[in-house]
Amino acid sequence: MESSSAILERLLRLHPREIDLSLGRMQRLLAALGSPQKKVPPVIHVAGTNGKGSTIAFLRAMLEAAGRMVHVYTSPHLVRFHERIRLAGKLVDETALVDVLSEVERVNAGEPITQFEITTAAAFVLFARVPADVLILEVGLGGRLDATNVIDRPLVSVITSVSVDHTKFLGETVEEIAIEKAGILKPGVPAVFAQQQDSVRDVLEACAARVRAGPLHISMQDWQAREERGRLVFEDMNGLLDLPPPRLPGRHQFENAGTAIAALRAVPKLGVGVPHIEAGIQNADWPARLQRLTRGRLLDLLPPQSELWLDGGHNPDGARVIASTMGDFEERVARPLVLVAGMLNTKDSDGFFVPFSGIARFVHTVPITTSPSGFTPEEVAAAARAADIPAQPHASVEEALRAVRVASGELAPRVLICGSLYLAGEVLEKNGTPPV
Repeated sequence: MESSSAILERLLRLHPREIDLSLGRMQRLLAALGSPQKKVPPVIHVAGTNGKGSTIAFLRAMLEAAGRMVHVYTSPHLVRFHERIRLAGKLVDETALVDVLSEVERVNAGEPITQFEITTAAAFVLFARVPADVLILEVGLGGRLDATNVIDRPLVSVITSVSVDHTKFLGETVEEIAIEKAGILKPGVPAVFAQQQDSVRDVLEACAARVRAGPLHISMQDWQAREERGRLVFEDMNGLLDLPPPRLPGRHQFENAGTAIAALRAVPKLGVGVPHIEAGIQNADWPARLQRLTRGRLLDLLPPQSELWLDGGHNPDGARVIASTMGDFEERVARPLVLVAGMLNTKDSDGFFVPFSGIARFVHTVPITTSPSGFTPEEVAAAARAADIPAQPHASVEEALRAVRVASGELAPRVLICGSLYLAGEVLEKNGTPPV
């Protein structure tokens, strides 16, 4: 049997550009496949710049705690493509993936189409054929012209924090990017907006009014999630919930969990009650988002008792959130913070390191071997030095961690590997702890 990797590599050659935002090719292929997007379970559609994955993790955990069978579509993957498609709680297996990729490739008949578009069509075929109660659908890029934006009437549209990223495709300003994200809003469909800067919230509300989406559930207006004495307090027009803290670390996860709660409370027929919300908050799992690696080959390269953390955040807003959490960790248990970083050349490397100035003692930079678009370690090191953080380039993650060990002496540092989801995937594979 041909492997899914071989088919995916072949599909990549169907279009000269990996990213080419348009719905025409997608609509053509879906029509030829019998419109599977019209046969999937009810959809929760999620867009945004930061927080999409964590919000989806909370949504899935809460729904599953309520006994619902849940499909999930996310991107990109970390180690294996299979991570993108979760069918009724389980990652798609190799046989099913090969079969559906072969089917859509045959139906597409060599027509130009991006790999993301054709694989999203394959996912819709699987979601239509495997029974489930809900499909949580993550936007790949933007929203308005994203391949997932072919669902006519989702249960609810969710927009997490919007910030500047992918400017080549979405616009130079955060307001222009917000317009693209708002493209998932649909007439008469409830919409939940996470906390946004004022100009973004204004854009989202204007776009919602234009398409007559609603009712709207807007953070800090219609609902709020906050930390009180280590607990998550969620409040909306239906009352106040005093909940346990999110399992996922970081103060930003209170807002992400709150966004998930607001989305589920906007659709009462899903039957997700307070006990299910509590269980979901405590059970949610989302790899490479402030994930602590407590075992594995890479951890063994560091001094005993060291902490090894992994996060795929790659833009300045994401860096601010990560740096804030590292600061919280430092207040609780003081350790020297050392970064191991690699970044794509489509990202703002200078802006990424600024929030870590005064927090990180040193940056060891590494290449990203799974993408041809990575900055060199020397270029990333220059960006770190521009933020007044000493830095040294290395040929690999392993070499960087050995350097951390030598430099640490008797100390047990807190090491954060960061800067790219591509790098995060490489790390999980090298460490022997891939997502399951």
